[in-house]
Amino acid sequence: MRIGLFAVGRLKSGPEKDLAARYFDRFSKAGPAVGLEFSRVAEVAESRASNAETRKREEAAMLLKTLPEGGILILLDERGKALDSEAFANTLGTYRDNGKRDLTIAIGGADGLDPALYDRADMTLCLGKMTWPHQIVRTLIAEQLYRAVTILSGHPYHRV
Repeated sequence: MRIGLFAVGRLKSGPEKDLAARYFDRFSKAGPAVGLEFSRVAEVAESRASNAETRKREEAAMLLKTLPEGGILILLDERGKALDSEAFANTLGTYRDNGKRDLTIAIGGADGLDPALYDRADMTLCLGKMTWPHQIVRTLIAEQLYRAVTILSGHPYHRV
């Protein structure tokens, strides 16, 4: 199963980008052994529309254009479902085992996500009740994808 990340906002050079890239690289190398492949990070610029609703709608349209047909969509939102790392890994494993070929994890812009995306999403995931900058969210999800691979493969990286 190919896993990609969609992000509103571009990650500038710096330690956050380097750390996220390190975990995506680890995921890319370890994932194929358990049937998970890192496909890409699709970055789009934030909408320049004059109001939040229009910005969210325009950003949602950009996300929907990048989604593979029939692919799984996981939205990151503070009101989503909180999972521990093992449950997240098992969720990815279940999608994979059910023959899903593509999965996209979406990080919204500063205004959040368009309400229409919640209807399309297969899951809304919470990385905590706090609001995080997208640079940190990208690093957190990259690490959790790598951690999921290690959990699914029985590697000792994840310890309880």
